[in-house]
Amino acid sequence: MHINDLDLNLLRLFEAVYRLRNVSRAAEALDLSQPAASQGLTRLRLAIGDALFARAPGGMRPTPRADRLASVVQMAIAAIEEELNQDATFDPLRSQMTLRLHLSDIGEARLLPELMAALHRDAPGVRVQSSPVPHDEIVGRLDAGTIDFALGFLPSVRGTRRIELLRDRYAVLLRAGHPLIALRKGHVRALRDLQRLEYVAVRSHSETLRILQQLELEERLKLTSAHFLALPAIVKRTDLGVVMPYDIARTFAAGGDYAVLEMRLPQSEFTVSLHWSKRFEPDPAHRWMREFLVRLLKE
Repeated sequence: MHINDLDLNLLRLFEAVYRLRNVSRAAEALDLSQPAASQGLTRLRLAIGDALFARAPGGMRPTPRADRLASVVQMAIAAIEEELNQDATFDPLRSQMTLRLHLSDIGEARLLPELMAALHRDAPGVRVQSSPVPHDEIVGRLDAGTIDFALGFLPSVRGTRRIELLRDRYAVLLRAGHPLIALRKGHVRALRDLQRLEYVAVRSHSETLRILQQLELEERLKLTSAHFLALPAIVKRTDLGVVMPYDIARTFAAGGDYAVLEMRLPQSEFTVSLHWSKRFEPDPAHRWMREFLVRLLKE
């Protein structure tokens, strides 16, 4: 077939279905109705003479022809978008954009106060929407543009652009007057001391639960909460301990009401990174916001 016989909008639809593995999500990303997207995909299949996609568990599985076509189409779309945005500018002082982030509850507590203060100074018209996204949906949501950035410890998220922001480790936070601290005169350093404690944890933070499992302390878990922000108040009023990022635990301890146990937990180190989609990398607003976030978080 000749390219003159093909509606090039169908290639944009093909690229979206290939990237998202779902016709409905592709339609949403392109601002199309689901029937229009299905009809367009049927037209493309007939024009090319290949099924392109087959239904599979969890989405659409591309055919070998679709894989070959996608490598060409995606490069072409990226090159066109980069060229169109080459001379565009972004004025943060006049921007009314909405910055959409994936953040956990811990991430919100740690980042949002500083982010909003910095935006008020440098980009006062920018709005922020923050919500946690299931980790297996992050790549598709970044590529579709329904979120701009994902921030956190996200080892299962692959295929994105990313930059490492900081390294941290998990630690145990207790109330300042905890009996174990008094017994050890403030020097709690042995892992066997952890067996004396009972714990509270957040079900959405699987790494903290993993550490308790590795230490064979699951039976010492007295409370599993839905939200991290309730934990410091619970720890302050009980003898429960909580496994949490050391940097945040140290911030609580600085106020005098808490203590951080100075010991290394097994496999407790982790990296916090900023993730984004290559598709939006050349966009001036995206580039400015990316550099802004990196600078803010590294400071």
